[in-house]
Amino acid sequence: MHDTQLSRRTFLQESSTVLAGAALTHALSMRTDAGEPPAGGKTPWPLRLSTSTVQFGSLSVENACERIAALGFTAVDFWHAGFQSPHLNEIQKRLGPEGLKELLAKHHLKLCAFTCYNVGVNAGYPKFAELLGKVGGGLAVREARYGKVKNLTAEMNTLLEQLKPQLELAEKYNSRIAIENHADSLLSSKDSFKAFVELNKNPRLGIALAPYHLQAAKVSVEEVIGIVGKQLLFFYAWQHAEGMKQLPGVGPADFTPWIAALARADYTEYVNPFMHGHPGPDEMAKGLTTARDYLVQCHQKAMATGSGPNSSN
Repeated sequence: MHDTQLSRRTFLQESSTVLAGAALTHALSMRTDAGEPPAGGKTPWPLRLSTSTVQFGSLSVENACERIAALGFTAVDFWHAGFQSPHLNEIQKRLGPEGLKELLAKHHLKLCAFTCYNVGVNAGYPKFAELLGKVGGGLAVREARYGKVKNLTAEMNTLLEQLKPQLELAEKYNSRIAIENHADSLLSSKDSFKAFVELNKNPRLGIALAPYHLQAAKVSVEEVIGIVGKQLLFFYAWQHAEGMKQLPGVGPADFTPWIAALARADYTEYVNPFMHGHPGPDEMAKGLTTARDYLVQCHQKAMATGSGPNSSN
């Protein structure tokens, strides 16, 4: 599939929507509700939104960034070819670190993450570690170990031991690594998150949390956010549903308690609307627009309850 050229009318409509969303987000960053400033003059927990280039996997990396910026997201998570997203590979082969910096600057985007699972030939974080470092360093997202768990503590220790070479690369290239939870994976249950947090002593290692997989396993998203706390480095705004209903505000899940839990944990990274599947760019843009606006509304509701790092709610 190829990106379709926006008409002038469509462009103006989308621009108006983005400006409205940006104004609302700015207002929320200054107030806890529509009429009152934050208690004690404190700035409430901010909502920072990114999304992933895999959502526009049929486009070039340049066009994917253009789309993401036009939708009002402030940061971008780049994916590799193992998931039908050529973007990290395009950056490595065509743009290089300076070209990526120029692309991000052109669209006023921040770098959220490189997602580089060990899927496909010659994939994984080591392939992209130097590139990430030359961009200035950042976050790399990867998988845990798949398969049934027999001895949680021993197997978690083994995973952490196996990650040491990659963490040495992260140290060398001023980066961090986030491990995503998944069904039928070492990182999937509440006990597994507790074990990870207790055993992990490396400040460059943390969790990329996928509520989709927690919901499938009937595990509380809010509880896991509380367990992981400061080791939470990436959050997928992603629910367990089919098709476009995986997106916030499109499917049935109430994201407000999740946003409130992130605020209580004083999560400092991006909230990343996400889905698996490959709708066309226009349909994807429509779904992400709904997700963006819905998450802003959830943030407003969560802040109105007083949720924040020191809140007992």
